[in-house]
Amino acid sequence: MKSSVKIKKKNSFWVAATIIFIFFLFWELFVLIRKTPVYILPAPSRILVTLFENPLVYLQASSITLGEAIIGLIIGVSAGIILASFLVLFPGLEDGVMTLAIFIKSTPLVAIAPLLTLWLGFGVLPKILITALLSFFPVLVNIISGMQRVDPALMDLFRSWNASKMEIFRHLRIPSSIPYLCTALKITAPLSLIGAVVAEWTGASGGLGRIMWLAYSNLNLPFLFAAIFILAAAGMIIYRFLSWVEIKAVFWQTSNSN
Repeated sequence: MKSSVKIKKKNSFWVAATIIFIFFLFWELFVLIRKTPVYILPAPSRILVTLFENPLVYLQASSITLGEAIIGLIIGVSAGIILASFLVLFPGLEDGVMTLAIFIKSTPLVAIAPLLTLWLGFGVLPKILITALLSFFPVLVNIISGMQRVDPALMDLFRSWNASKMEIFRHLRIPSSIPYLCTALKITAPLSLIGAVVAEWTGASGGLGRIMWLAYSNLNLPFLFAAIFILAAAGMIIYRFLSWVEIKAVFWQTSNSN
């Protein structure tokens, strides 16, 4: 059983690698055949050359953006879990709090980011808050759904044991919400990079967002696409890591699917 799972994983890896290779090959050939100007669309080879010619610039910028994204993600996820737990324990407050949360979520990110930069300055704090806001709502909704959608048979069993509300919460609702948390993390973790970059566009002294903005202003598209490549690679790595964590954390679902 385990060997078949490993074979499937290897096959899926090579399929994904082949698709990516074909995509970039067509991109390279398209630019070469059409003789597209570099300020319109640079070839992948030109982008990689730019990336390898400026490793320290991109390394420093990536560390800033990734740091902002990770800290903001931790804050947003923690706030979402805490508030979801509170609303499940006190369901009478759910409608009012969720209405406010939806109102905040519905506000465009590009409208909030300049305001936070204006109020809090050009440091990392506005970027972290934007990332936290972007991560907060999906975690909140998924955790509430997971805690509310417990197995009815298990709920009846716990009640037959005269389990308290907190015991049901600890031993039934929290384990039930773990798969939903993993799903939320796989959505919000890559998005946290976008939140950090968008916040950097409104004003920053460093980061991939600043590099992208300066490159766009100067029509230096190889520099711009190199930053995009880094963000895309970071997003894929984070997603793959969280998928591996999900397999380890939600082992009972994995075993059932096999």
